[in-house]
Amino acid sequence: MLAVLLPRIHLASLFPQPQLSTLGWLAGALAVYAVAVVLSTVRWSQVLQALDIPSELPPLVSHTLAGMFVSNFLPSTVGGDVLRVTRLSAANGQRPTSVASVVVERLTGFFVLPFITLVALVGNPTLLHLGRASRLSLTLALGTLAALAAILMLVSSPAVGERFAGRSWLGFVAAVHLGLVRLRRDPSAALAVLVSALAYQLTMVAGAWMAGHAMGIHVGWSAMMAFIPVVAIAQVLPISVSGLGLREGALVLLLVPLGVSSGQAVAFGLLLYGMNLVVSLLGAPAFAVGSRPARVVA
Repeated sequence: MLAVLLPRIHLASLFPQPQLSTLGWLAGALAVYAVAVVLSTVRWSQVLQALDIPSELPPLVSHTLAGMFVSNFLPSTVGGDVLRVTRLSAANGQRPTSVASVVVERLTGFFVLPFITLVALVGNPTLLHLGRASRLSLTLALGTLAALAAILMLVSSPAVGERFAGRSWLGFVAAVHLGLVRLRRDPSAALAVLVSALAYQLTMVAGAWMAGHAMGIHVGWSAMMAFIPVVAIAQVLPISVSGLGLREGALVLLLVPLGVSSGQAVAFGLLLYGMNLVVSLLGAPAFAVGSRPARVVA
């Protein structure tokens, strides 16, 4: 995708203007991204609490940063999730439930992201008349919700939980089933997880909005709310390294109808990747140190 896009734009447009305001917007966006890491970890902590394997926040932040660091060099976010599971299960000795915590956490994101997009589209109906951009947003948002509903119906079935209980690595399916049952029985815990997930995703939108200003992209807040979650959904597809190309292509389709040039849209995508890479460098030491083995309880 990048090979198709880059020859069609002026390379000079990939770089922001060297102004003091640009540095201010970039510094603010990086700070917001760092806050988003903490909010993401809070969401994970609340899922672990619902699964009855609570963990302290500092080691979870370390696992999250290390996972972010790894995900920048692997397809999708699966590599980072595997690392998080490995580190957490090494500490608590409960691999299936640790896997379930990451799966449930990801499922909350696939509910919140299309929810934000649909709310923004309803709140600003003009965004529904942008041709391919509008169709892409609606297709990905509604398709994600439909896929999520199918997954929840399948995993929530008691037959599925009983079938996979006691299996080796498939035991996490039973753990996910148990986690969803617990969340359904405790609406307050489920609400807390969803609120933290919403706060995390809105923080990511705010960081992208600030990064857009650094690039001279003055798109309204409602448009960012509608389109940034769509980009987040698209870049999760495991057909690219850390979403490279998918993110930039989606931004071209979504932002050009709003008056943003193709060069700016591509630069915007690369800047978002670069910001995520810079913040994830905080996880490089945690990745290098490794994990501690689980404690044996007498």
